[in-house]
Amino acid sequence: MKNLDTNGQYSRIENSTTIKGEIISEGDFRVDGILEGTIKTAGRVIVGKDGKILGGVSCQNADVEGKIKGNLFVEENLTLKPTCIIEGDVATKRLIVESGATFNATCTMGDAASDVKSLPKQEEEHEKTA
Repeated sequence: MKNLDTNGQYSRIENSTTIKGEIISEGDFRVDGILEGTIKTAGRVIVGKDGKILGGVSCQNADVEGKIKGNLFVEENLTLKPTCIIEGDVATKRLIVESGATFNATCTMGDAASDVKSLPKQEEEHEKTA
């Protein structure tokens, strides 16, 4: 895995961790826990089998085994593994979907995806009160 960090390691959210907010990184990022917010990186985003992102993703490449509920902008390759679940709007140059993946999304691909500078914000779910 290519990494822009000098220590040779990528940043990581462990499976016992939940983070709420915005992450901006120049290097690769792995999510094995829960991110409630957005992640923007010039590198690769990897969502492990137990990982969840509830928000937006903007990156160079992405490999997803876990769940993403939100909007994805992937400049190059988006790879969906058999255990992944994607819900939202997706823009990517190339999409690789392995058998078993769940892909419930609106998708823009190829050169048209590079024209998408950002995806519309995901509407937040609000609790209904009387």
